[in-house]
Amino acid sequence: MRHLAEDPPNRPRARLGRAAAAIAGSARNPDLRRAQLSFLAAWSAEWSFTVALGIVAYRDGGPTAVGLVGLLRMAPAAVLAPLLSPLADRGRRERVLVAVSLVRGIATGACAVVLALSGPIPLVYLLAVVSTMAATLYRPAHSALLPSLCRTGYELASANVVRGLLDSAASLIGPLLAAVLLGSTGVTSVFVLASVASIAAAGLVVGLKYDAPPRPAAEAPPPLLRSAVVGLRAVSRSPDLALIMGLAVVQTLTRGALTVLTVVIAIDLLDTGESGVGLLNAGLGAGAVLGSLGASLLVDTRRLGGWFAVGVALWGLPVALIAAVPQQAAALALLAFVGVGNALIDLGGFTLLGRIAPDDVLARVFGVLESLVALSMGVGALAASYLVEGAGVRVTLVAVGALCPLCAVLSWPRLRRMDGSLDIRDRDIATLREVPMLGALPLPSIEQLARGAGRLEVPAGQVVFRQGDLAEHYYVIESGRVEVVGDGTVITTLGPGEGFGEVALVRQVPRTATVRTLDEVHLQSLQADRFRAVVLGFPPSARDAGTTVDSMLTRYAPRGDTDA
Repeated sequence: MRHLAEDPPNRPRARLGRAAAAIAGSARNPDLRRAQLSFLAAWSAEWSFTVALGIVAYRDGGPTAVGLVGLLRMAPAAVLAPLLSPLADRGRRERVLVAVSLVRGIATGACAVVLALSGPIPLVYLLAVVSTMAATLYRPAHSALLPSLCRTGYELASANVVRGLLDSAASLIGPLLAAVLLGSTGVTSVFVLASVASIAAAGLVVGLKYDAPPRPAAEAPPPLLRSAVVGLRAVSRSPDLALIMGLAVVQTLTRGALTVLTVVIAIDLLDTGESGVGLLNAGLGAGAVLGSLGASLLVDTRRLGGWFAVGVALWGLPVALIAAVPQQAAALALLAFVGVGNALIDLGGFTLLGRIAPDDVLARVFGVLESLVALSMGVGALAASYLVEGAGVRVTLVAVGALCPLCAVLSWPRLRRMDGSLDIRDRDIATLREVPMLGALPLPSIEQLARGAGRLEVPAGQVVFRQGDLAEHYYVIESGRVEVVGDGTVITTLGPGEGFGEVALVRQVPRTATVRTLDEVHLQSLQADRFRAVVLGFPPSARDAGTTVDSMLTRYAPRGDTDA
């Protein structure tokens, strides 16, 4: 795209500087820092727990048991994620994170107790279901929380890059610690580790401070089932959301298959024993860390959709190649490339979802995603276990590895069009941010304004609205100049980056002045109801709007207008 030339040169030093700024931005914001560290603890627990549960299931019944347990733990989570995720849209989202992390910590700790007492293995599976259901609700609430901690699309992309880096670090730390504990103290201690990390994730987000976007007033919240349907409807009505969800399903089918295949590869194909399972997963995690560091160089990219497609493809190609080179060093290296793909998916997928979905249903949309992820992981694990039993591990690796690249290639044109649309919106948001009362808005709110903004081209010498008209829009000037005329007298002249029309909207009176163009003018128009809900519903911007109106009326008030 031609406008990329307007940015600073994309030289390595410049990109490294922006990457460092992205990481520093999360570190400087104390609430964002705590939210990110909570994610690291939660996902380190998830990875170590997955390794430990796979070992327990493999001891209990071989590859088929690993697949069945994978489906068993994911199926209830797939059902409950969209039903319970509306809770994160009704109140403060960090409270949901605290609750689910505590539930997870208790359930995972109970697994350790059962194993230590040589209790029934089915009880471990049941507790694993409870733990996984809680974990499935963590990411939707966390993903919906991040936009409220950010002010711009760049900051949100930066936060997602940092979270992707921490996700990758967790995929290295969790399995690596599990491998060490499996080789020294045994599987029970891995469950203890996961429990402690989950409880730490809860403690880190207690009392976060942020301004939540305004919510429409409602007499009573609708039932959870009806609220969940809203999330499904939002996905079904948006081709872009549906495409991202579909690619996420394909990727997590592969991820679910790998929960079985890493166990089978380590124990049967490579003969490296149980600790080898942790090492293979750590190899994936090491690649994810490197990929996240690379993704940090893309924090200001305008090709999120394109990189998302590359990430999806990398979840398949290396898996297929393991079949051709069944050696431990090669398997570790190839799984590292899968980790790189995971980092690109975190950057592209979660940023795109956070910007495309409306904030008032954002947690529900992420709940739908987690439901699909949980279900597809379970199906992938079960399908892989039966493929291994029926066709052998190498055939299974090739079949599983071919799926993601094929879907990525087919989706490429649509994802690139999505990039173009978001680039236009970024420029709209930059224009809106120049208006002081709009500059204070959190990212989800100003995204809402930009998403619903209309565009007007008005020739020179024309009237935009007249004194006494009903107020239906607020206007922001992209280019050109206008003059504001009250009772026949020119009050002021406005140019690019300035807005007009707020007096009548804030005071809910007819237009107090006439606005006439001096040049050909390009405007963004914001509907009155949307302007009032977003701008006046957010205290900092409402105060700025009130100050602006008072200043305007101090300079000029229409004759005989006692209301104004």
